Amino acid sequence: MSTEVVGLGRRRFLNTAALTGLTLGVAACNDKPETAPAASGPSAAAPAAHASSATHLKPGELDTYYGIWSGGHTGDMRILGLPSGREIHRIPCFVPDALVGWGLTNESKAVMGTKPDGSLRYTVADTHHTHASYKDGNYDGRYAWINDKINSRIARVRLDYFVCDKITELPNVQGFHGIFPDKADPVDPAINYTTRVFCGAEFAIPLPNNGGDINNPEKYRSMFTCVDAESMEVRWQVLIDGNCDLTATSYDGKLAATNQYNIENGVHYEDMMSSERDACLFFNIARIEEAVKAGKFKTVGTSKVPVVDGTRESNKDPKTALVAYVSVPKNPHGVNASPDAKYFICAGKLSPTATVIELSKVLDWFDGKLPELDKAIVAEVEIGLGPLHTAFDGRGNAYTTLFLDSQVVKWNVDAAIKFHAGDKTAKYVVDRLDVHYQPGHINASQSETRAADGKYLAVGCKFSKDRFLPVGPLHPENEQIIDISGDKMVLLADHPVRGEPHDFIIFKRDLLKPKQVYDINDFPLAIKDSKESGVTRNGKKVTVKITSQAPAFSLREFTVKKGDEVTLILTNLDKIEDLTHGFAIPKYNVNFIVNPLETKSVTFMADQPGIFWCYCTHFCHALHLEMRTRMIVEA
Repeated sequence: MSTEVVGLGRRRFLNTAALTGLTLGVAACNDKPETAPAASGPSAAAPAAHASSATHLKPGELDTYYGIWSGGHTGDMRILGLPSGREIHRIPCFVPDALVGWGLTNESKAVMGTKPDGSLRYTVADTHHTHASYKDGNYDGRYAWINDKINSRIARVRLDYFVCDKITELPNVQGFHGIFPDKADPVDPAINYTTRVFCGAEFAIPLPNNGGDINNPEKYRSMFTCVDAESMEVRWQVLIDGNCDLTATSYDGKLAATNQYNIENGVHYEDMMSSERDACLFFNIARIEEAVKAGKFKTVGTSKVPVVDGTRESNKDPKTALVAYVSVPKNPHGVNASPDAKYFICAGKLSPTATVIELSKVLDWFDGKLPELDKAIVAEVEIGLGPLHTAFDGRGNAYTTLFLDSQVVKWNVDAAIKFHAGDKTAKYVVDRLDVHYQPGHINASQSETRAADGKYLAVGCKFSKDRFLPVGPLHPENEQIIDISGDKMVLLADHPVRGEPHDFIIFKRDLLKPKQVYDINDFPLAIKDSKESGVTRNGKKVTVKITSQAPAFSLREFTVKKGDEVTLILTNLDKIEDLTHGFAIPKYNVNFIVNPLETKSVTFMADQPGIFWCYCTHFCHALHLEMRTRMIVEA
């Protein structure tokens, strides 16, 4: 392991024992870095005018970039504009949302998944990572995906309408954490777009997890999962030693990777840190799919998903191996692909190091051309305390968050490689910037594409402490925006955000072409003419068809009987952009919206007799308050 020449004397991390490392790390939280400029110093004060012009847009001025953010425990996906940092939209995925009626309408419940009684199977979530589909090494504006760590679900969002359209629960795993789509097909070069999404499971469990082997942790295993990007069905899984943390994919489609802590397979935290080196696993996608096609797999429990063997013992021969285990220090957190398509970078977390792995050398190992797999490591350099995640500017520089130092460090990849190779004059650390406080995820504009442009960087800080007005014990987190267009990083803005968001991507706005009005033909239940409105009965089941067109609903009232099962179908016939209607029924727990030419339905029991004024909840017209209909429930 190499050592940075300047500025790391105080930061040297003694990772000789896990508990010693933890103690030192906690102490370092209260120790201000010696070499970093103070937040109130000249480097922070000088660019104030630039910060104002960059992030405070004029009225009517649009942001240059979209940002797609995870929503944390709210279970949604958030859409931001950059560089302003303004939150534009929230897309509910895994958790009910009162604004749009997600989890209430029949259509959304079908996406979310229900129990036999029709209630939602899950109402909590923990979203961490979100990524989007690719074509030719850049985003193509079709889809984005987001994970739910708690219940091992993956959701897909259509980026034409910014709505979640599919959710899949992964079998045989717990703690589904890392997620990344492929960028090209591993075999067919003509398929230069996303067809798969890879998912890493963080927690090892008995397989099948049905009560057996619960006291035999040595038998616990994790899975690496491949999901079809279009059907959202699980294609295959790989059984591995240890667990998965985050995920990355190569630009040629040949390799997917997960960095891995807890190769010890420990069930207590001290056991998870006993090894000085963990691993970054590389999956040879073409070989895995050949093995599945040849029937060289098993299944687990009641799942029919093919599972291939990716354990160390079964993958020693490079020419037949499905998985390669590159060693990295220590409890790494983050693996990221450089825009030049050459390297994956793992950050050490409990080691002050970043490890640069050359992908062509990993492929050489699979081909039997590299005798030692760890020779694929072309740099392993110290950058600071608690390195977690890395972004890129497209100019050869990497930007890594230092959780314990509360900094972002800018370092040059080529210089790091030279330093590792023996050139001790190579100054690989370019700049450091204090952030506030304990940064986690980081990303830069277009960073995870071949078109990385090095304009802006965002960093998610897990603690805000004194940055905002106090609001009681629960503090917001702090999303900070940084200008990285010059040699020095410049902090532009702070934005409070409700916890706990994680990962995000930032890309140019012209890569998306969202539709402002729905196509009414996309909805099988659509009521295309208000004359089709009415009430029909089939025994105790009643269907109410109704349309909205500002400022009125097509039915002035409708009548049902106590004990009826009522399905209400509502189509918004307005064709004007931004003319959304809502529909609420007091005392019946019904409230949802329909956007222009959209159709939604709800089903409920008419169990309370009386008069119930159904009203529009989304301001739509000067006569919005008068836009009502009566539901009459006869006793």
